[in-house]
Amino acid sequence: MTEHSSHRHHHHGEICCSAPKVDAPPAVVRDPVCGMTVDPAAGKPSAEHDGRSFFFCCEGCRSKFVAKPEEYLSAKDPVCGMSVDRASARHFLRHEGQKFYFCSAGCKAKFEVSPDTYLAGAPKPAPMPAGTQYTCPMHPEVVRDKPGDCPLCGMALEPMGVPTDEEGPNPELADFTHRFWLSAALSVPLLLLTMGPMVGLPFRAWLGEKTALWIEFALATPVVLWAALPFFRRGWQSIGNRSPNMWTLIALGVGAAWGFSTFALLFPEALPHTVRGHEGGVPVYFEAASVIVALVFLGQVLELRAREQTGSAIRALLDLSPKTARRIGKDGREEDVPLAEIVAGERLRVRPGESVPVDGHVVEGRSSVDESLLTGEPLPVEKTAGDAVTGGTLNKQGTLVIQADLVGADTVLARIVALVATAQRSRAPIQALADRVSGWFVPTVVGVAALAFFGWLLFGPEPALAHAIIAAVSVLIIACPCALGLATPMSITTAMGRGAREGVLVRDAEALERLAQIDTLVVDKTGTLTEGRPRLTDILALEGFSENDVLRMAASLERGSEHPLGEAILRGAEERGVELVAVEGFEAVVGQGVRGIVSGRAVALGNRALMQTVGADPSALSAEADRLGDQGRTAMFLAVDGQPAGIVAVADQVKANAAGTIRALHARGLRIVMATGDNERTAHAVARELGIDEVHAGMSPEAKKELVDGLAAKGRLVAVAGDGVNDAPALASAHVGIAMGTGADVALESAGLTLLQGDIGGILRARSLAEATLRNIRQNLFFAFAYNSLGVPIAAGVLYPIVGVLLSPMLAAAAMSLSSVSVIGNALRLRGLRLGDERKA
Repeated sequence: MTEHSSHRHHHHGEICCSAPKVDAPPAVVRDPVCGMTVDPAAGKPSAEHDGRSFFFCCEGCRSKFVAKPEEYLSAKDPVCGMSVDRASARHFLRHEGQKFYFCSAGCKAKFEVSPDTYLAGAPKPAPMPAGTQYTCPMHPEVVRDKPGDCPLCGMALEPMGVPTDEEGPNPELADFTHRFWLSAALSVPLLLLTMGPMVGLPFRAWLGEKTALWIEFALATPVVLWAALPFFRRGWQSIGNRSPNMWTLIALGVGAAWGFSTFALLFPEALPHTVRGHEGGVPVYFEAASVIVALVFLGQVLELRAREQTGSAIRALLDLSPKTARRIGKDGREEDVPLAEIVAGERLRVRPGESVPVDGHVVEGRSSVDESLLTGEPLPVEKTAGDAVTGGTLNKQGTLVIQADLVGADTVLARIVALVATAQRSRAPIQALADRVSGWFVPTVVGVAALAFFGWLLFGPEPALAHAIIAAVSVLIIACPCALGLATPMSITTAMGRGAREGVLVRDAEALERLAQIDTLVVDKTGTLTEGRPRLTDILALEGFSENDVLRMAASLERGSEHPLGEAILRGAEERGVELVAVEGFEAVVGQGVRGIVSGRAVALGNRALMQTVGADPSALSAEADRLGDQGRTAMFLAVDGQPAGIVAVADQVKANAAGTIRALHARGLRIVMATGDNERTAHAVARELGIDEVHAGMSPEAKKELVDGLAAKGRLVAVAGDGVNDAPALASAHVGIAMGTGADVALESAGLTLLQGDIGGILRARSLAEATLRNIRQNLFFAFAYNSLGVPIAAGVLYPIVGVLLSPMLAAAAMSLSSVSVIGNALRLRGLRLGDERKA
């Protein structure tokens, strides 16, 4: 029987739901190792097996597959037991750190509803490494030896340290997502039943009032007694820990609404006639309890999804290092072994296109190595015997034999990973503002409710107990923080959508809060202030040669080179319409340049050392070369038949809007600091051109992070903008990181904000968005507390001596809803926020 044939469930004996047709093409191409969807046209790593092509998200997954392909070809559907092709599975999810594949949407839906039913007896995911500690994402000072809830805010503690390759999504997110969908699914019919008569839907009339009340009870009870259990648990913990917060209010409000409604449904005769409806119906607020739970879950899911990617930056860094290394034994035999087995002192072969596995030094061979991991600079560095190499850097051309010096946690890449992991755990979300206010709001509300209860019980008219219950419940309902739960997520979600239209992606709420307050901006040079790609800028020809002659000979030589500077010269020749000629005897002189025979003449192009090698005196061109160097340009000498003939210069061009953006940022009171891995001369040339306040050149990743930490220690609020792997620790350590979208994935994952087009002018647009969003959140919190605070004394009965009427819980719920409507409406104003003027900077 094939996978697509009719198949019955082992558990229930029913036909497998929605089995795909035999001729249906796969909806996705999936990495068979990690389960991620992959675009085959995006140039991702691939491999062939049994005549079939497989595509992977990264080289690490490809290496795992090539080593043991049989482990990643198929998986068993945990629901029906069918075999599912991992590379084309249309239905996939992660649960508690494990990957699951399904034959159909029906099997996946069944699993999501009750995963424990289908995992009975299944192996559990690997436990966290021994000694793992757990911390609170909102209170990093809270550290525990085992998982649990934060004693201050009730949030689930998260593991510290470096995430593993097999670590699944946040289990709290998975749990809250399931609870949200259940709450939403039950709240929608509940709202239709209760609010239908207001919009002409006569559901209650069809069912009858008594039946409708019991249906409300049936729909709301699972939401309150199952879905909202985490709220009640955290609310109880907040009381036990003497740290009242948002969860205290939610637990009290939901519990009061549902508890009072249940009491009114079961014992309607205990309520005074003054609080009943026109037809004697009892007032119930099941829909309020259910909708409160659903809306708060919505806000929590939005926040948790933003935090779910905190480990992605670290995984991206880990993927830079190969999973295996080619070890050369003492007998000369070579074998591929796992990277963890490499020890210091062993010799390793690094072939063209491979990443250097560990830190070490070259013992044989020569090549050019892309070290943008460390410097952020696009130009490869020539390596010969004795030169140091760093794990994670990319060998571009020749073969190298290296000796391992530092392995494991001692490598530079491992230290960068540790820096990013530590910096990411040091942040707290903006929701802490609501909790700080709740610290005094919660006990005040509870105190007023208690005073109202005992005041009416001791001094109120008959029936005193019923009036006391109504007053206390009205106070709790009107103060229920539905709007508080929406205040931050609604503003953040709306701002994210508005920012996306301007090419500004926001990773979390904290980034917006911080960006509105920063006073210092640290920027990388390459890819942030400059284009990140060298271009031909100058041609100087000595007597006897024209500029076209110099360019033709230089470009003809560089056609045989793969160096980025040569690519810039070739592009320059193409743009100027210069025709190239054939080259004989081409030779690349490591660390000096290139030479060969062009049109029968000996031509050399390179630095001063090459000129000395071919016997050409560069002194006539030295002054001009120094002038170009002071402008941040790389000058290359051209010699013909042993005589100097001219200079060609290339440079990484400053972005067109960089100067205007820097001026606008200065006008806003920001101090601009450049931190680059490039040399002093080039860095200062760019800084002079742009008017940058402070320059730090030759910076390593650790040095950049230390610079950021030093500025923060002086009381500065620091933002970092960059695009390279070398920027990742600084981006993660800053108060807010801004990644230029043209850069490395790890830079994007380490940052709080991403500018998709790599447009530095987007920093201004992001700043405006941040200021408006923070202002909007504060307004929302004011609306949430103002409505409730004004309503609390009314709900307690202060107007009863004047008007002779006690506020019904129905009006209390209406006031609560009005605060939510105000918050939502105010947040939606961000959709029309004007940011376009910032582009003109």
